[in-house]
Amino acid sequence: MSRWLKYLAVIITLSLALGACSRVGLAYRNLDVIIPWTLSDYLDMNGEQKGWFNERLKEHLAWHCTTQLPGYLDWLDRLQTMVETNQVTDAALQSRTQEAKAAIAQTAREITPSAIELLQGLDDKQVAEMNDAFAKDQRKRQDEYVKPTLDQQIKERSERMQKRLNDWLGPLSPTQQQRVVTWSNALGDQNTQWIANRAHWQKQFSAAVAQRQSPEFPQRIETLLVNRESLWTPAYRQAYANTEAQARGLFVDLMAESTPAQRQRLLKKIEGVRKDFNDLKCLKAAKQG
Repeated sequence: MSRWLKYLAVIITLSLALGACSRVGLAYRNLDVIIPWTLSDYLDMNGEQKGWFNERLKEHLAWHCTTQLPGYLDWLDRLQTMVETNQVTDAALQSRTQEAKAAIAQTAREITPSAIELLQGLDDKQVAEMNDAFAKDQRKRQDEYVKPTLDQQIKERSERMQKRLNDWLGPLSPTQQQRVVTWSNALGDQNTQWIANRAHWQKQFSAAVAQRQSPEFPQRIETLLVNRESLWTPAYRQAYANTEAQARGLFVDLMAESTPAQRQRLLKKIEGVRKDFNDLKCLKAAKQG
């Protein structure tokens, strides 16, 4: 049975979303063949494509581990210092966010030539299956995130965030819990804009792949993978700016209300991620080299 591989969501799982860091470290530590762009759900590859892909994956992993991970460690240092010195401010979080975005873009640029080569080699059946997978993805996300009433969306978003924060900070105080509820309310119907923009991107991606032998194809894919924001809908651009601002405000306020025990737990979590990265064989080899 063939394995589905996603080559499209070029997302470093390194961001201010507090749940992300632990997953990155865990994936690297347990698999040692992971790179922070995800490959699973949209393309059904044949044996030859899989063989080619696995070789490319090794090359990209080696590049990523030796050239990008040291920067992640520096990023974690800056995050840790912010917490230790009680300097979790809106400006500092904006800086960390921009650094994370730059890291995402750098990895996206690195893997784009491989994405182009892979996509150009797809046959019509594979493209049709990819489009079907896109449609299935849209339906699933609509059902999960958009179909519930707005009140339910807000409630579920709040619960997801509280669960994530409990992992990173420990139990939240009533004041902190209420702040999470306020944050979720402030995002309103953000789910609708997010899913609509996702469908908008997938539609453009499908249109590009339909013309995969055209001279413009490499540039179109580079735009889709590296400069995704340039293709956002105006409504989502506005919603995303609000989402980022609300997330920063939430984190600033939670840390202002945090107890010494919560800060200690967060620092221990960050240290655990750093240890996961430092323990990687490829990073050790790079340091020895």
